[in-house]
Amino acid sequence: MSASPGWCVPPCPRSRRQDDDGFHYTAAIIEIAAGVDTHQDIHTAAVIDMVGRVLGSEQFPATAAGYRALLSWMQGFGHLVRVGVEGAGVYGAGLARLLRKRNICVVEVDRPDRKARRFQGKSDPIDAIAAAKTALAGQRTGTPKQRDGRIEALRNLRVARRSAIDQRADVQRQIKALLVTAPEDLRERLRGLPATN
Repeated sequence: MSASPGWCVPPCPRSRRQDDDGFHYTAAIIEIAAGVDTHQDIHTAAVIDMVGRVLGSEQFPATAAGYRALLSWMQGFGHLVRVGVEGAGVYGAGLARLLRKRNICVVEVDRPDRKARRFQGKSDPIDAIAAAKTALAGQRTGTPKQRDGRIEALRNLRVARRSAIDQRADVQRQIKALLVTAPEDLRERLRGLPATN
């Protein structure tokens, strides 16, 4: 097959190693990017090369063992450059933590807008491929929040405080409702008590 004028066909990248019999050539490891569409129980991953060709997609359980299997599967295609994760702060938090521990670049990918979804269709593999392509292009990405350390401890305290305040307000409303419908003699005895104690 001859190349068209103006086009050049690059040679297949190879690395050279020497054995007893002389030099042998082996295919070089290619660079890849990946995307993960996360859900509560199952994560769908897709791997693409640096020009956006889909190399594969697969589903894995959203467990510690599943995260390790997902990473091993992705690395089986080549050198993993970056991973785009939808929902890296929620369903993908465990996976993002593992990838960061392994020094793999993780980017949080926004879900595709509705218009793009209408044209491309909606399925977990399609969303995973879109996440990989978005991560590769660097569009609609962000740095995922780390769910550890002091910031996470403060966030948990704020969540607990907000929940306690909401529950206190609910209890006050319930007590008021009980007082309104209580018998008259009980209402008279409790009427002077402040509702905020």
